[in-house]
Amino acid sequence: MTKTLSKAPFRADHVGSFLRTEPIKEARIAFANEEINKDALKAIEDIEIEKLVQKQISVGLKSITDGEFRRSWWHLDFLSGLKGVKLFETEYVSNFKGAKTRNNAIKVVDKVDFDNHYMVEHFKFLKEAVEKYGDGSQVAKFAIPSPNMLFTRIQGDEYYNGNKEQLYNDTVTAYQKAIQAFYDAGCRYLQLDDTSWIDFVSEERIKAVVERQNMELQDIIDTRVSCLNDAISKKPDDMVITMHICRGNFRSTYITSGGYDSISDAIFANLNVDGLFLEYDDQRSGDFEPLKSFKRNDQTVVLGLITSKFPELEDQESIKDRIKEASQYIPLENLALSPQCGFSSTEEGNILTEDEQWNKISHMIKIANSVWGNN
Repeated sequence: MTKTLSKAPFRADHVGSFLRTEPIKEARIAFANEEINKDALKAIEDIEIEKLVQKQISVGLKSITDGEFRRSWWHLDFLSGLKGVKLFETEYVSNFKGAKTRNNAIKVVDKVDFDNHYMVEHFKFLKEAVEKYGDGSQVAKFAIPSPNMLFTRIQGDEYYNGNKEQLYNDTVTAYQKAIQAFYDAGCRYLQLDDTSWIDFVSEERIKAVVERQNMELQDIIDTRVSCLNDAISKKPDDMVITMHICRGNFRSTYITSGGYDSISDAIFANLNVDGLFLEYDDQRSGDFEPLKSFKRNDQTVVLGLITSKFPELEDQESIKDRIKEASQYIPLENLALSPQCGFSSTEEGNILTEDEQWNKISHMIKIANSVWGNN
């Protein structure tokens, strides 16, 4: 695996989403109430994304995103934009501790494919803004859900009639096309967000997924690995693709707890991604021992030691001590630092202010510079 964009993931990086600004919130409400049209909404989104790009550059970030300002969900917006996939309202089931999300889900109604997805245009706008306001050292980064978020998380199948093999093949092909389309649009840093791995972080969830899929545990894990590896197998050499794993992030709450022990070989040794963004901001994520499965010197493991859920700033020395602890398993040169997740995985956002959000980012950059130097 050749990694020509050598500094991505960056020493101080981030998962991608930011708190929606007031103009964005107001415009989305106005659009939902049919008070403004789609063009008016887009014009406001364009202005706010350009401001966000400038803010990220001014605080010192090198990976620049659009904050997912045009999205309602971190995953459903992209997935429902694939051919054959439809967004629908489902019976409500709350997976988060103490918070209720909207009752949206996806189902497959036709052959899954990728064709002229509107988010490619979203990336093009981001890239142009980064080029307009940056100094050439920044990279436009775009995040989409992992293929596993379709293959393992659909809540209805009206087309394949349970033929998982064909759904797998079509999902992989669709993602290969998507990756090439983003590359052709100029994307050199793509992140695949994948929360399906939380199925393996606790005995309770492991038992549930084995019963649900009626397969051996290792076979389930291997299928998740191959789905992602097959999807990225044709990526161009000068494109960096990373994966982000977390245990849920909605209104500063979470879905589950547990370490990476049962999937350490799968994610640290067998996934062919250039980098892994991992949740490590509190005890719910377990210890660093699973990092011992790390085997790839061309990979970066981004430690999500900074929480995006709460405004309090972490003790700088404590974070540096945790990085040092992780470096017992993975060389320091293969480590980086980030928040454990985005600040707004859905448009509702976590419970902190925009100022507190940027204080978090600046604090993270300061710690990373102290550990690795200004690069």
